[in-house]
Amino acid sequence: MSKQTLSNLPPKGTYDWLPPEFAVRKYIFDTWRKVCRSFGYEEYLTPLVESADIYRAKSGADIGGSELTTFMDRGDRELAIRPEMTPSVTRMVSRIYEATPKPIRLFSIANFYRNERPQRGRNREFWQLNCDIFGVESSLADLEILQLALEIMLSFSPPKGSFTLYINNRKLIDAVLPQTKNRTDIVRLLDKAEKLSPTDLSAQLDLLDLSSNQKDLLINFINSSSATQLIKNIPSLKSNPGYLECVELLSKLEALGYSDWVQFKPNVIRGFDYYDGMVFEVFDNNPKNLRSMFGGGRYNGLAGIFGGSSFPATGFAPGDETTKLFLESWNLIPPTNPLATQILVTIFSPELELKSLELSTLLRQAGIATELYPEDQTKLEKQLKYASAKKIPYVAIIGPEEIAKNEVKVKNMTTGEQQTLPTSEIDKLLSS
Repeated sequence: MSKQTLSNLPPKGTYDWLPPEFAVRKYIFDTWRKVCRSFGYEEYLTPLVESADIYRAKSGADIGGSELTTFMDRGDRELAIRPEMTPSVTRMVSRIYEATPKPIRLFSIANFYRNERPQRGRNREFWQLNCDIFGVESSLADLEILQLALEIMLSFSPPKGSFTLYINNRKLIDAVLPQTKNRTDIVRLLDKAEKLSPTDLSAQLDLLDLSSNQKDLLINFINSSSATQLIKNIPSLKSNPGYLECVELLSKLEALGYSDWVQFKPNVIRGFDYYDGMVFEVFDNNPKNLRSMFGGGRYNGLAGIFGGSSFPATGFAPGDETTKLFLESWNLIPPTNPLATQILVTIFSPELELKSLELSTLLRQAGIATELYPEDQTKLEKQLKYASAKKIPYVAIIGPEEIAKNEVKVKNMTTGEQQTLPTSEIDKLLSS
């Protein structure tokens, strides 16, 4: 029987993160975490799998359907690998909502899986930051979520004009949508309207069985590049609650100094069925990477699917891959060194192995990240080459002479300089 040879590649749409790549992702995750904590958000995590029905209920036809990866457990329950976090965190909060002081501010950094076609910026397995605030009806919660999203972007020190946060409101969208059976198809068309020429948009609207008045209303809505122009095009929306909320949020964001980064945009739709108020998306403006990076909004009605009362909620979720592409497109990724090792302790000879082990232990107890070269019959030259190849900044050498004097020879691998120090002073050198 021939021996089976297995592929050493990860499954399609997933990736191995070797240390240099992981260092970049860690930089992104650490930045997300720092900003969230600065707003008073607490970190949580939910299970990797959930009942498949919670995604079918409100996540939309794609994420809750064709992109969902499901399986039956031993109790014949249908589970799904989470494709997004919002239903999961809403389920979790529904269990504790009544007994928890409001507002409830939560964030998580977790991995997800969607059975979709991999493409640039969209992997099957991906990581997201999820930020949500529960228990606040006031638009101040929407404002806080928008400000948090802006501060996360600004924490990467992007150049002016590199991104724009676009705001819309589902109440506005609902006001211009005709009450027809093909509302879902209309929403999907509006969502991609920016990618269509005026002629193509008009032609596709004609296929949706709309009256001329309905078609004109939708085109006027989509072509409104500002809140002011929207009212000029469609005066009847001046008293719409969604319009008033957009104007209020834009005004407050401008007063807080974000005017260069925010704008009203009527074709920001958000494809999830659970959004029912403010919605927004953040776009990368780099001509080589024009794309929506992430978005979010208000979803007050989602909790009702878990049998209890609905409660107010608003949030957003940036992904790791689109964030990385943004940072790359604007050259914002700082130099990263995935290696934490500060010093390599060499083994001079088999007889002195225990001394090298003792020194390694002392250095680690002093808080110094220390590697021990794991072979006791290797020439010192090879050990130094290893340290150089790994870019370890210091090497400790303990020979018979050093042991006799209770000293250690330390070599700076950057300058090549060597100095002999008492064993008790090595940690001072490395921390200086």
